[in-house]
Amino acid sequence: MSKDPIDRAGLAPRFWERKPLQKMNPREWEALCDGCGKCCLNKLEDEDSGEVALTRVACRLLDDATCRCTQYDIRHQFVPECIVMRPDNIHEHAYWLPQTCAYRLLWESKPLYDWHPLLSGSPDSVHAAGVSVQGLTVSEFETPEEEWEDYIIEEPT
Repeated sequence: MSKDPIDRAGLAPRFWERKPLQKMNPREWEALCDGCGKCCLNKLEDEDSGEVALTRVACRLLDDATCRCTQYDIRHQFVPECIVMRPDNIHEHAYWLPQTCAYRLLWESKPLYDWHPLLSGSPDSVHAAGVSVQGLTVSEFETPEEEWEDYIIEEPT
């Protein structure tokens, strides 16, 4: 098992079932991330329907092997448009989050999947379940935007 880059030690058991998103402290909030990497994929939004499609075209900072941001703490220096998901803005952004994302699931009052690291105890369970984008992405630098439609992925995946 790989080392979990998110500190989940000592959190109250199943805190997300008793605590609303808006009441979570920063450590609990961060622990909700399952490490799938999908939020770091470029998306295409249909202007008419509002439907959002994920592509395999990854942000330049995503490490395809770990599904983690290589510069998480200072990512805005490199990608100013990167959105920081917070309890006070999730209502604005939940619609484009992956269908399997814990933030979206809890915002929609749905349970977490059993492969989520908070339930499985392993940061690798998201990869083992085939839900992450590990090894599946292409570079945004090497993929012209007019070709992104060729890289749309079906959800959930």
